Amino acid sequence: MRTNYDVLVVGGGPGGIAAAVGAARGGADVLLIERYGFLGGGATAMLVNPFMTYYAGDKQIVLGVFQDMLDELTKMEAYGTEREPWAFDTEAFKIAAERLCLEAGVELLYHVFLADAAVRDGKIQSITIATKDGLKELSAKVFVDSTGDGDLSYFAGALIEKGRKEDGLAQPMTLNFRMANVDIERIPAKREMTDAYVKAKAEGIIQCPREDILYFFAAQPGVVHFNQTRVVKHDATEPQSMTMAEIEARRQAWEIAHWMIDSIPGFEQAYLQQTAAQLGVRESRRVIGDYLLTAEELLEACKFDDVIACGSYPVDIHNPAGEGTVIKTVPSGTWYDIPYRCLTPKGLDNLLIGGRCISTTHESHSAIRVIPIVFAIGQAAGVAASLAAQTEAAARNVPDSDVQRELIRQGAFLRDGWTI
Repeated sequence: MRTNYDVLVVGGGPGGIAAAVGAARGGADVLLIERYGFLGGGATAMLVNPFMTYYAGDKQIVLGVFQDMLDELTKMEAYGTEREPWAFDTEAFKIAAERLCLEAGVELLYHVFLADAAVRDGKIQSITIATKDGLKELSAKVFVDSTGDGDLSYFAGALIEKGRKEDGLAQPMTLNFRMANVDIERIPAKREMTDAYVKAKAEGIIQCPREDILYFFAAQPGVVHFNQTRVVKHDATEPQSMTMAEIEARRQAWEIAHWMIDSIPGFEQAYLQQTAAQLGVRESRRVIGDYLLTAEELLEACKFDDVIACGSYPVDIHNPAGEGTVIKTVPSGTWYDIPYRCLTPKGLDNLLIGGRCISTTHESHSAIRVIPIVFAIGQAAGVAASLAAQTEAAARNVPDSDVQRELIRQGAFLRDGWTI
């Protein structure tokens, strides 16, 4: 087993996939480690589907590795349906992700848990992983934290925030689930289903602190995907809290599924086909970096000289304490920039954040957390890690223009008209 690399990416979700591929395409020797036996993270283990917007008006603003994933899924006939054009096949996603990584030269290592990090003079010297074969130590010139929860940053002693300012509560978690054998032609409109759901809650048939019904059509015929359960006041980084949250989420999924079978037209012969392998986590740790991105900047479609990713998904805050969702959109047809400085944690020179836990406020995090944007952030982190490994510079000192040039070479979008 090799133990030393140019770039070591921790976490194989959308951000980790893009970080590993971006770093490898930049010429780095890359290892990607993942706790499950497959890649995809939120897109597979958490069963998040479909992709949220990667457009600003008619303009596609997330490309690069994300577009490569779309192309691969399309070739596999596993992307888009007439009813849900951005739905994807979860099993195909796992295979497509592996293809992208292996074709780029990324080395993969599954079934390992991050256990610790050794830091000296502001640099991570090595990490400890837990495996079936015992504890192992791995080292690299540069590390990328794509765990989503900021696990590597936490072990390395980075400055961390969690939740909203007033009480520390994070956005609620959701266990995605799917109903199969549904007569889709007979499903009522979402408004009608929501009215029935609210009535069932008032009658005590359902106990779930979500205010409405949210479903999408899956990539398979007769299958409906529900982003419906809501588990509040739990901490995704605390094992006992997560255990109780998983139990509560499964209770909600079972209860809602059987209420639909008993009450909603089109579901009479349906059954609960699948729940996600783990709870979908919207928010946990956020790593404080050299710049803190705010919701006001997103809603004003701010641009930054050190842009490394773009997004247009709205500020979308599910109430951390119960019912209600706040959505604030960016001006139509515009997008916001994500600056490189949000990816460089304060106090650490060879660590980059390649996922949703970049340096943002609670409010702005609610916008940049979705899969397409995380792909773009991850690719930027991987590219920067590759450049830092080659020059042996501190990650924050890698010139923005070098990161941008390599991202554009790899097919990413940053600005209208920007070329290499």
